[in-house]
Amino acid sequence: MDDRDQQLRVFLVDIVTKDTTPELLEDRMNELESLLTTYGGIVVLKKFQKKDQPDYQTYVGKGKLEEIMADMQRLDANLLIVGNVLKPSQIYHLNEILRPIGAKARDRVDLILKIFDKHATSMEARLQVELSAIRHMWPRIFGMGMDLSKQWGNAGGGKWAMRGIGETNTEIMKRHLKYKVLKIEKELKEYEQMRKLHRDSRIRKGMPTIGIVGYTNTGKSSLLNAMTKKGILAENKLFATLGTHVGKLYIMTDPETGQGKEILLNDTIGFIRDLPPKLIKSFSSTLEDSIESDLLLHVIDASDPFIDERISIVNHILDEIGAKQKRIMLFNKIDLLDKTQLAELKKHFPGKENVRISVKNAVNLEEVKTAIISNL
Repeated sequence: MDDRDQQLRVFLVDIVTKDTTPELLEDRMNELESLLTTYGGIVVLKKFQKKDQPDYQTYVGKGKLEEIMADMQRLDANLLIVGNVLKPSQIYHLNEILRPIGAKARDRVDLILKIFDKHATSMEARLQVELSAIRHMWPRIFGMGMDLSKQWGNAGGGKWAMRGIGETNTEIMKRHLKYKVLKIEKELKEYEQMRKLHRDSRIRKGMPTIGIVGYTNTGKSSLLNAMTKKGILAENKLFATLGTHVGKLYIMTDPETGQGKEILLNDTIGFIRDLPPKLIKSFSSTLEDSIESDLLLHVIDASDPFIDERISIVNHILDEIGAKQKRIMLFNKIDLLDKTQLAELKKHFPGKENVRISVKNAVNLEEVKTAIISNL
């Protein structure tokens, strides 16, 4: 089944630990549904299972899988999305079991990679997506080869010949992918060198750079547009931005003399919970602009009920990629808060470096410029 050949009718299932709160469970499922909507497809059913130890073979367990298959057949669903990261053997067994009903299974990372592939427009972004896909599929190919070898080893008469063919095919595929990875990494290195030359040029000119970071869909691209008139597409979708967009911002520092400072703002991929390190690594060349910038603007959705968790996820990923510079927290979407909620936000995040803004209504954007100048 190719996703382009037919409409996707999707069954979403999420496996969580028994101590997961109803609020967090709903948020996880909403995020999974948003990912699916961004990619394209119709959600026909959503279910969750509280289970501290996932099933070794299928992750969801035999009984739950039988229920899922019955529901999928009843609702004519052709794709099962599991909101977790599955092991190679688990996704392999799921697909084998679903094959008789004409359906397939994918995990959360598969879905994210499909979205990446759909949104990659530049050659660099396409290379990064391809590298991410290979790194994600690599252990599955190895695991699949092991499974096939075991099956062929029990096939009777010609088992040694069949096993030899199976291992050879797996090794051929692994060699091909290894060559592909080296080729992609070499091409990405060229983009990285080009970006370094641009950074060095900006440093020589004394032009500071500021990275815009944050959880996906918090308004990062909209902020870049509002501050620089860049005019990039800002969509209400997860992972709408994959590459790096750079815009110039001129801030007046002395109204009497008319002197000011020219600054470069760059916006790149948004973060999300449980984003595997190998995916982050694939985008290291574009994330490098954030690592090398003089200052970071951390854009946060002020209306998000899970605001603390989102901030923690972004900070954790920034630490992982080695971004150690100062961060200004920009609490966006305050137009969605009432007076009580706004007062609570100020109390919860009292730092004077924090700026509460509404990009949509152009509220407090001048305060952002003031914060930038005082922190450079």
